[in-house]
Amino acid sequence: MNHYLSKNNLWKRVSALLAGTMAVMALLAGCGADADKDTDQDGASGSGEGGGIGGELNLYTWDGMFPQEILSGFEEETGIRIRYSNFDYDEDMLAKLEENQGGDYDLVIADDYIIELVIAEGLAQKLDTSKMQNYGNHNPVFMSQFYDPQNEYTVPYGAGIPLLVYDPALTDLEITGYEDLWNPALKDNIALTANYRVVNGIALKVMGESYNTDDLETIRSAGDKMLELAPNIRVINDNNTQDFVISGEAAVGFLYTSQVYVAITARPDLKIVYPKEGLGFGIMACFIPAQAPNAAAAYAFLDYISRPENAAACFTFMGYYCTNKAAEDYIAEDMRKLLVLPEDAAEGEIIQNISQEAEDLHMTIWNEFRNACN
Repeated sequence: MNHYLSKNNLWKRVSALLAGTMAVMALLAGCGADADKDTDQDGASGSGEGGGIGGELNLYTWDGMFPQEILSGFEEETGIRIRYSNFDYDEDMLAKLEENQGGDYDLVIADDYIIELVIAEGLAQKLDTSKMQNYGNHNPVFMSQFYDPQNEYTVPYGAGIPLLVYDPALTDLEITGYEDLWNPALKDNIALTANYRVVNGIALKVMGESYNTDDLETIRSAGDKMLELAPNIRVINDNNTQDFVISGEAAVGFLYTSQVYVAITARPDLKIVYPKEGLGFGIMACFIPAQAPNAAAAYAFLDYISRPENAAACFTFMGYYCTNKAAEDYIAEDMRKLLVLPEDAAEGEIIQNISQEAEDLHMTIWNEFRNACN
């Protein structure tokens, strides 16, 4: 699971929260299958209107990644039946591809760090972008990243950007960045997600360092700074962290993108902070496995979900940041502040794979920090 793209089915809760104003969303849930199970989508229609490609699209990703209207619409238009398989963890997906050399699936959507390994092992094929009329719609901000610097293998399908969210009624402090979390005025008043690289990264960014430094002394210094933060932490919780802010139990939350979506939907009075130290973000991306049995179907689906109106429906359903620039105008006005990255937001950095020694030190620091918060 990506550091920033928490897959805890928060989209189901979002549908419930929006039932009054966006009733259509509630009708979209339940399109995925159980983990590592296959599901044929209903509604395939023979040759269809889209040129009669036919056959099957073997789609492999997490549960709940598409509204049913997108899956059904694609089948009706193209005549391609979607066989939707899902996994819980990126590592499970990689193991499946390694086992079959990428021969069982036509299209995979996974997280950035694992895609780097997929490409390195030769399990993804280079894309022919001429087969996708809507390829140019994607936002360059979320492309040319470490896992695919030349955009040879992947198409982005959503970004997770953990942000600070706070209740101005519970604190007189105006929060503008991570540094403010150390303010004594926030004692016992912060709710954190529970990912060690993400949270340790807050201290690194305050120090002006990279999330991805391998310098052990720098990481140790960040650990010392984390211990100074401990008195301000009320709760560390990876799932439904937003509930502590929504209920008023915590004044400030450091939340995953999907959690920010739920929090602001439930409490429009909450304030979102794009930290002045810079954003951290993670990207979900699509790729075609090296031995995909029906790559033509994969290209057809990629092009279909890259249409602006279809992309907007997907991002609104998922609650992740929109990586399709052309789709932004199709997202409802009241949703744009949740799904579209502001132009004045600080520049971002993706958490990447680092040396094992540095990774182990991060884990040691994280355990010390959690013990200090108890």
